[in-house]
Amino acid sequence: MEIIEFFKEFLLHTKPTLERLIAQYDTYIYIILFLVVFAETGLVIMPFLPGDSMLFTIGFIAHTTGSLDISILIPLLILAALLGDNLNYYIGHKFGDYVQSKERILFLKREHIDRTEKYFEKNGGFTIIIARFIPIVRTVAPFVAGAGEMKYKTYISYCILGAIFWVAGIILLGYFLGKIPWVEANFEKVILTIIVISLLPIVTKLFKK
Repeated sequence: MEIIEFFKEFLLHTKPTLERLIAQYDTYIYIILFLVVFAETGLVIMPFLPGDSMLFTIGFIAHTTGSLDISILIPLLILAALLGDNLNYYIGHKFGDYVQSKERILFLKREHIDRTEKYFEKNGGFTIIIARFIPIVRTVAPFVAGAGEMKYKTYISYCILGAIFWVAGIILLGYFLGKIPWVEANFEKVILTIIVISLLPIVTKLFKK
């Protein structure tokens, strides 16, 4: 229960939670951030972790306080995303039929898998890259790739590109926007905007339905 409350706090109040964790754990924060990214990308039942907002906040804090080093974080979190994706692909490859036979397993619903399959049909391997920037879909996409017909050689090439674009792109965005006083003064609004933009493809799809 405490873990659920922690992740809820992390999702709703990313910046103060990160600042508290940095103050409390010092350099061990790198391990914590590694595990959060690994869990979101590697565990198909953990799609609601604050991926985009956390990466943006990491970059912002790195610039404004200097308590985080992006030269360490970027390669570390790219590695976390790749390891998580490969674990998720393996789970999908081994247990895909069983999971897809259920309507719901914890937080994962059958409709999440169906939605991701449609992305694959429309965009092919580029879904792995596109999915990085869409909550829930980025967690389910590697699983669906493993459960489906995508060969590992094809999957891993898109996976590496997606991890680099997602981690480096959003951290650097937060880092460079940290130079703008308005962003710091309106940080919560900026984070909310990032969340809304990331959810927009899903919301648009639901609206069309």
